[in-house]
Amino acid sequence: MGQVFSMVRDGLMSLASRMGTDRDKAASVFYTQPILTDEQIIAAYRGSWLPRKIVDIPALDSCRKWRNWQAAGDQIGLIDAEERRLNLRGKVLEASTKARLFGGAALFIGSEDADPALPLEAERIGKDGIKHLTVLTRRQLAAGDIDSDPASEWYGKPKFYTLTGANGMQVIFHPSRLVIFKGAMMPNEEFGEMSNQVWGESVLAATFDAIKNADSTAANIASLVFEAKIDIIKVPQFSANIGNQAYEDAVLRRYALANTIKGVNGTLILDSEEEYDSKSAPLSGLTDILMAFLQIVAGAADIPVTRLLGQSPAGMNATGTADMKKIGLTCCPDPKRSIEFSIRWAAKLV
Repeated sequence: MGQVFSMVRDGLMSLASRMGTDRDKAASVFYTQPILTDEQIIAAYRGSWLPRKIVDIPALDSCRKWRNWQAAGDQIGLIDAEERRLNLRGKVLEASTKARLFGGAALFIGSEDADPALPLEAERIGKDGIKHLTVLTRRQLAAGDIDSDPASEWYGKPKFYTLTGANGMQVIFHPSRLVIFKGAMMPNEEFGEMSNQVWGESVLAATFDAIKNADSTAANIASLVFEAKIDIIKVPQFSANIGNQAYEDAVLRRYALANTIKGVNGTLILDSEEEYDSKSAPLSGLTDILMAFLQIVAGAADIPVTRLLGQSPAGMNATGTADMKKIGLTCCPDPKRSIEFSIRWAAKLV
């Protein structure tokens, strides 16, 4: 005779509470691909302070202290003068900001040679050979075919980039002439479009819902402040006479006059049959609710609350040092190319 086994599940599944079953309310929760157009990104950046600070703060902090050269004083002076001539610090800040905002940007190195479609040879660039640095966003640059040769220096990257000029002519850039700044990391190419893998995505994509919740909460609290105190006046036979236009006009004139007298003298004059009452909306606890939403935004943006809100660190032994160390260059260019080119460039000056 076969044995009979009875399986008992003693866990979160409960038919009474519906937890762990297909009737559980949490069973219908799932994630979808965030769809954020460039128009929405621009509107959020221009119209709300939270998106602007989330985009700007890491870029600003990454360029604030800049970098130090270790060399003789006259050599460092030449390098600093060249960086000021090209406005290198400002261009890097602009590229970092736009990369975080749009998902990608690039610094075009404008040199003395004429054809930007050819590789940039740093050895042939002499003093003042770099004419300008131009910031271009992923909205302006179109990536070409991806290099699939594993032995190539540009494996997995576009073989060229295309820029459409004002006259409709297309300008082709060799990737060696661009220092690429990427936004937030994108998944692998099999999970998305290849054209988007060249860049990244806006840092606002993952934080947009948290930002909207915080902004909506602040807006609702602001509206509630206007309704914090409501005067209530009970008028005899008001509902019975409200259909009479003359009566409505008389009521409006009557209480407009009453409010005017109250506003000037602080005294409300009413008929003996009228009743007056005042209701105040409870505003306690709203600050804690708003701060909770702002903390969620700070966590989503990976920016300390004190830095995001511009407030001093609170609590005992709070120095704020950790808050400043938290912010870094999150949309950095290709470090190998950037450092190599900087060393070669500095060598040309000295």
